[in-house]
Amino acid sequence: MPRSLLVLLAAACGVGVSNVYFPQAITPLIARGLDVSTATAALVPTATQFGYAAGIALLVPLGDRLVHRRFVTVLLAVTALALIVAGAAPSPPVLLGAAVVVGMATVVPQVLLPFAASLVAPERRGAVTGLLLSGLLTGILLARAFGGLLGDWLGWRAPYLVSALLAATLAVVLARALPVTVPASRDSYLALLGRPVRLFLKEPELRRSSLYQGLMFGGFTAAWTSLALLITGPTYRLSASVVGLIALVGAASAFATAWAGRWADRRGPDAVSRASFLGAIIAAAVLTAAVAGGVVGLVGVAVGMLLLDVAVQSGQVANQTRIFALQPELRSRLNTAYMTVAVLGGTVGSWIGVRAYLRFGWMSIPSLIAVVAVVSLLHAWSATARATAEPSRMRRNRRRWRRLPRRDRLGIRG
Repeated sequence: MPRSLLVLLAAACGVGVSNVYFPQAITPLIARGLDVSTATAALVPTATQFGYAAGIALLVPLGDRLVHRRFVTVLLAVTALALIVAGAAPSPPVLLGAAVVVGMATVVPQVLLPFAASLVAPERRGAVTGLLLSGLLTGILLARAFGGLLGDWLGWRAPYLVSALLAATLAVVLARALPVTVPASRDSYLALLGRPVRLFLKEPELRRSSLYQGLMFGGFTAAWTSLALLITGPTYRLSASVVGLIALVGAASAFATAWAGRWADRRGPDAVSRASFLGAIIAAAVLTAAVAGGVVGLVGVAVGMLLLDVAVQSGQVANQTRIFALQPELRSRLNTAYMTVAVLGGTVGSWIGVRAYLRFGWMSIPSLIAVVAVVSLLHAWSATARATAEPSRMRRNRRRWRRLPRRDRLGIRG
């Protein structure tokens, strides 16, 4: 795969996924613009994430059945149309409906990730996954900066309409740049939908990776969805643009994903997972400084969110490197099962985070992050201990077997 194509795919991942995340920065602007409560406006990013989870479950499996060039182009065209509807929405029900469609169609990154992994040698898979996830992470973080700054300048509708133009442009570019591939499967649509469920039930490593990312992504979205309310609320009384500036600081974490991919290739994904959980615990501790307010609080927020971004995205690299090694011919369906659980975790985290913040204040958010990170770390240590003990037990059993008389080895008695 040419380096230029990899860079284009990374950019496509960033532009595609940004549509799910920029609404988090403009929630207060939507509330004022449509004259609704903050809790009602907060349903917009939650609805977008719910649509994203539904699109991963219902559309991403088609990545094994359809020609990637045509499939990706259609998804981007639908995304552009839905963004236009959202940007022109006259009422909350129309905006929420369009947000669900935007989320469903914005699954291009989850189609491109297994597609890119299928075009490179196994020893480069972690590095390529890390590169594309760097683009995806940059899109997530810059989306909030883009949404906050543009929303403050031109109103909450502007980010939707500009994003529609970007999606349409990307559809044209990828329609020419993507190589024509042969579909990996001829299964029916129903069979494609059922296979991720069967894989999830069959593969313990897939379940483990999905659990880790679902928990961590839930804490991640809880923090980012609540951050806009904190910054624009009575503690700081600042504009949504500040949320965008904090996201720009967090964009530095994009460099960590490429490093995490190389580390996963050398040391294995489990080492990266454990480091990511420890990083999230440290991030939660730093984020508690936000209640101090003033410059100290803002610095604590910026540093804590940067650490959290690094931790969650490094864990994503580790998890996807782990699952892509399971059954190479089924990468799209493995990714479907994994990302469905991960995004559902993010959706639940977004919903819980806003309500926890409104009821208990900011301290509930770092507490939530710390709990999910500790649970994940304990599970990871337990899984490592079991994996280490298994070879030792097998060696002991082999030694005992060799000491038995030959007739007992064969299971013959008397």
